[in-house]
Amino acid sequence: MELKQVEKISKALSDVNRLKILQYMQKNQGKVECTKACNLLDLSQPSISHHIKRLVEAELINQHKIGRNYHYSLNHEVWDNYMLRLKQL
Repeated sequence: MELKQVEKISKALSDVNRLKILQYMQKNQGKVECTKACNLLDLSQPSISHHIKRLVEAELINQHKIGRNYHYSLNHEVWDNYMLRLKQL
């Protein structure tokens, strides 16, 4: 993993709302629906979408469209590579 990707992931993890989304996903078998994320945090749907977009851009979560709704899952491969790279610093 390149240092630029490590930086991008670290920036994505620097927000408490994104950490709450990831924490919820971890407790929910690594998955969440956008509507559930809106209920989880006391934020508007556009704010939730912004935070999820940052996590997708950092490749920490994967996005899947099912019907009209988006579902998200943890990208375990990127997480593992990120943790390994941090240990090498």
